[in-house]
This record gives sequence, structure tokens and C-alpha cells, in this order.
Amino acid sequence: MQANEGQAADGNSRELLTFTLGNEEYGIDILKVQEIRGYDAVTTIANSPDFIKGVINLRGIIVPIVDMRIKFKLGNITYNELTVVIILNVANRVVGIVVDGVSDVIALTAEQLKPAPEFSSSLDMQYIMGLGTVDERMIIVMDIEKLMTSRDMDLVEMAAA
Repeated sequence: MQANEGQAADGNSRELLTFTLGNEEYGIDILKVQEIRGYDAVTTIANSPDFIKGVINLRGIIVPIVDMRIKFKLGNITYNELTVVIILNVANRVVGIVVDGVSDVIALTAEQLKPAPEFSSSLDMQYIMGLGTVDERMIIVMDIEKLMTSRDMDLVEMAAA
């Protein structure tokens, strides 16, 4: 990733799409977002991890759909009219992520983004870029490309098939 990718024109802020998973709010680089859609039925793929709900046909492109609520073990997964799929373009591949809802687009300055705290090795922090604060909101800023291309997501092998 280039240093200026995801940066606003003034160079000192980063634009993020924020979304909710459970009670937490997350932010991802807006430049990785292709579109936002309502949740539709997916075609399941046999023997795929439980967090990969299946695939959809998006204008001729087969797109794997990852339920982030299952991936992050948030429990009590319900699909309703607020459930949203964010279509991402990461590492030259299109992937959809299921989230509870999309909040808005925000710009975070470097001063508003703090490093993520260190936790025990049982908590995987490698996909967390930091914590952003906007007014009274705390936003967990994710490196969505690093997460989606990680070995445990199985998406690299799936896309190559």
C-alpha cells in the first residue's frame, strides 16, 4: 500500500467508511469500498469456513461473502433489513463483507488516530491499525486488505479456483 493511498487531498487526514458489528464501530479505508448493498441470499460453498457465507453473482463477477460477525465471534447473528454487505476491492479481487449496518464516512486526522493498545497474544491485533476518536465515538480502524488477504481467510485459494 502506498503511503498516500486512503489519504484525503490535504494529506493529513484519512477517509473511512464506518460500520457497526455488535456494539462496536469499525472504520475501513473508503478507497477499498466498491459499493454497499442490502443482504441477499448467497450460494453456499461446501467445506468453506463458517464465516464465508457463500458467493453471489455481482454483474458477472463471483464474489465471496464473509460474515464479519461470525469471523469476529460476535454471536447472535441475525439477518434483517438493516444487515448490509460492503463490496470491497482488495488485492485486485472483489469480496463482500456482511456487517450489522453502515454508519457514515468520516475523515480522521493523524491526531485522532491512536495506536491500538497491546493485549495478550490470545487477541489478534495484526489487522487493527489503531483507534480513532471522533467527538464521543471510538472507532476501531481496520486494515481490511491485510485481513481479507490473510491466510486464515482462505480467500486467496478460493479466488484462484
